Amino acid sequence: MSRIEVVDKKPLTLSELKAELSKISKRDEEMSFRAGKTQEYVNSFSPLSKTACAELKKKLEELNIPRLKEEHISKIVDLLPSSVEDLSVILQGYALTVSKDNMASIVKAVKEYKK
Repeated sequence: MSRIEVVDKKPLTLSELKAELSKISKRDEEMSFRAGKTQEYVNSFSPLSKTACAELKKKLEELNIPRLKEEHISKIVDLLPSSVEDLSVILQGYALTVSKDNMASIVKAVKEYKK
């Protein structure tokens, strides 16, 4: 049996994962059980298109908020918080402190993409 090796770790948003799963489904004849279940979940809960997701990620990165990493940005893009309170709940899971002004600027950027 072959050994699987992790080459790179990179946080993905649900939209990016959806695109990767579609590539895999085109490449392979039959998807594995986990890939199929993941694709069902992503199709149900992916809030943005891939282009809108990329635009929002870029906009959040351009805010240059200290200590805000790519994994935090991916989680924000996936959940699209509509208030500072929602954003603070999302970021509580990380050892991260963000000022209220920076949180307000994040929420303002997210509101442009929320339906």
